[in-house]
Amino acid sequence: MPVADEETIVATLRAAGCVFAEEEARLLIESAPTPARLDEMVAERAGGVPLEHVLGWAEFCGERILVRPGVFVPRHRTELLVRLAVAAIGELPGSEHRPVLVDLACGSGAIAAVVASRVGDLSVYAADIEPAAVAVASRNLAPYAGQVFEGDLFDALPAELRGRVDVLVANVPYVPTDAVDLLPPEARDHEPLRALDGGADGLDVLRRVADGAAGWLREGGTLLSEIGVGQIDAAKAALSHAGLAPEVVADDDLDATVILGRR
Repeated sequence: MPVADEETIVATLRAAGCVFAEEEARLLIESAPTPARLDEMVAERAGGVPLEHVLGWAEFCGERILVRPGVFVPRHRTELLVRLAVAAIGELPGSEHRPVLVDLACGSGAIAAVVASRVGDLSVYAADIEPAAVAVASRNLAPYAGQVFEGDLFDALPAELRGRVDVLVANVPYVPTDAVDLLPPEARDHEPLRALDGGADGLDVLRRVADGAAGWLREGGTLLSEIGVGQIDAAKAALSHAGLAPEVVADDDLDATVILGRR
C-alpha cells in the first residue's frame, strides 16, 4: 500500500524503532524523486537499512557526503579527527611543497573531502580495500582532484609518496572482535566487517598502520587515528614502538578519542 502522508511515514518509522522518526521522515520525503520511490525508501528504512544508505548521502561536518550500500557511514565523532588533521596541516612550516594528505581505509572519503574543503591548496590521496568504497570516495574527492586507490593500506599507495606525506589519517577499525556482535544492527548488518573488526583488542590494524607510517611520513609529519578510550595506553605503546611520538586528544561532547603520532 502506498505511503499516504508524512504522519503515516512517521508512525511507520517509529514502529520500526527509529528514534528520530520525524526528522527521518522529512529527509525521506525531501529526497524521494517519486512517490513510488518514497514508498520503497520508507520500507528500506523500516527494514533496518541505515538512513544514509537509503538517502544516498550522510551529513558530516556540515557537508553532504555520498555513501552507498556496503560503504562505511562516517560518524559524527570523527569530526574531532577532521579538526585535528586541519590543525596539523595548519601547523606545517612554510615551504615550497604543497601539503600532502593521505586518507587510509578511507571508506567514503569523508575525512579527506572535508579536510580538503577547509584547507584548500592540498594534494589528496586515499585508499581502501573495498571496491565499493573506492568508487564512492573517488566521486567525493573528485572536486579536490583527489586520487583514490584500491588495496590494503600502504600497499595501495604509489611508491613516490614514500617520505612525502605530511598528514596521514587512518580511521581504521578499532572494535574488538568479541564486541562486533554488540554493535547496532545498522552497522554490523550493512557495513563491511573489515571496516568494523579491529582484532582481539581492536588495535590490530592501527599497529600495522603505525609500523608502516614512519616510512611514508615526511619528517615532522603526523599520523592521526580514532581509538576507544580504553585503548589509549596500548595505542600509545604501538605508536612509540613504531618510532612515533604519541599524543592523545579527547572530546567529551563528541565522545571521541584520537591518537596522534608525529615523526
